[in-house]
Amino acid sequence: MLLCLHVAAFRLAVARRGIDTPDDLFILADKADRGRVLEVDDRARALGARPGQTVLQACAAAGGARVLVHDTSYAHTVWEDMLDELDALSPLVDDTAEGTAYVEMRGCDGMASDWIARAHAILERFDLPVRAAVGPNKFAARAATYVRDGCICASGEAAQLLAPLRLEVLDVEPAILERLHLLGISTLGELARLPHGPFVRRFGARAARWHECARGIDAVPFRPRPYALQIEAAAFGEGSAAQEEQVYFALRVLAERICSDLSRAGKAAVLLRTTFECENGDLRELDAGFAQPTADPRVVLDILRAKLEGLIFDAPVTGLKLQALRLEECGTFTTLFSGTQPDPQMLAIAFERLQAVGDVQAHQAHVRPAHLLESRFAMSHPDLSHASVTLSSAPLAHVVEGRVSKGEERTYASQLRMLPVREVAVRLRGNAPVSVDARPVVKCAGPWRVDDGWFESAHVARDEYDVLLDGGMLWRVYRQGEKWYLRGAYD
Repeated sequence: MLLCLHVAAFRLAVARRGIDTPDDLFILADKADRGRVLEVDDRARALGARPGQTVLQACAAAGGARVLVHDTSYAHTVWEDMLDELDALSPLVDDTAEGTAYVEMRGCDGMASDWIARAHAILERFDLPVRAAVGPNKFAARAATYVRDGCICASGEAAQLLAPLRLEVLDVEPAILERLHLLGISTLGELARLPHGPFVRRFGARAARWHECARGIDAVPFRPRPYALQIEAAAFGEGSAAQEEQVYFALRVLAERICSDLSRAGKAAVLLRTTFECENGDLRELDAGFAQPTADPRVVLDILRAKLEGLIFDAPVTGLKLQALRLEECGTFTTLFSGTQPDPQMLAIAFERLQAVGDVQAHQAHVRPAHLLESRFAMSHPDLSHASVTLSSAPLAHVVEGRVSKGEERTYASQLRMLPVREVAVRLRGNAPVSVDARPVVKCAGPWRVDDGWFESAHVARDEYDVLLDGGMLWRVYRQGEKWYLRGAYD
């Protein structure tokens, strides 16, 4: 049996807390001027005010209504506090939406009426119109709150108990409700009596769930909400650190505390935040991310040291706090031959140290399709979470002239290394290069016509050649206009 705690029009109920004027009509909007209506109370709805209207339209329909502005962060904080209080009732709480929660009561002491009474006692301090009911599934338990507060719906009585309720309990779109009303269907009982197949064919696949809910059937599983685990360590009031070594020692102590807590919880940190409090009152926050989730204090300290190498404090540090902001399950992916992969954490430390030295930005090249050689790669910030180096699966000693010891044929493509563009002297014979910078050409391939960017201002049109020189050098040269240029060399 599931216990449902439901607050109708939750956002409006939170906004009305502390307002002792029960005779007023209330409208909740996203903003006071030119805003949209989010929720209305029953009296304003009876006069014609509806969610989705403008504030002006709703006030015209419900004359004299009081407009309240929705505070998203405040409403979310109130709801999270209510969920935390429900932990005293049962550790299994399903947070479906703000204003509706389900509590798994299997194995809890007492009867259903006792659970409802305890839930009201726990949430009484929030001063909200909380309704509680018990049902065999999530929809039946929530719909039972509309029947009456404290309703207990047995598994075999759901369809009969919910039959008088109006279709608005289903949270169906207003346009669909109007179509159903035109067909003379206004209650769950009337909907349940419709034949399933024709109803679903007319209103779509979603109508199958509406029909099942009207009969008291709900297959949506119970999903307990995850608990937000916060791990942090702090050192305040233990003196001041005026030297770099003192700060590092304090960070090492905090890193060991943090990693010990992470290990006990079976978690690893992805992001750490360090807060420094200085003697002159300054506060400075420093975020440090990791290439892979870690709970190793040595890795944490190395990353923090790399981050701190470029910082200068104007006063001694009197307080430190280290927080693990993002946690993941412990464990990292690896391969069978892990020796062929660099350590992502060591790469991350190297990049942090490079950036601490000065304005040095590390970048990673990505190959992309393009006609121009210089456009075939792009630079981006390196992603070290999946850093790897792909090596040949055959030992280098077994590779001779492109063959593996087992006789398997393999080909190894030469890699074109981009060089600074410079003009070269090319002598032609029959429209083909025979020498480049006075070096004889042994073999030539090309030309390859490149005509790119004709629709842009930087139009490029040129002929490219691969030339093998007598010294063994393989170059990529191109002709643009009447001049020749060196673009790259093959390794």
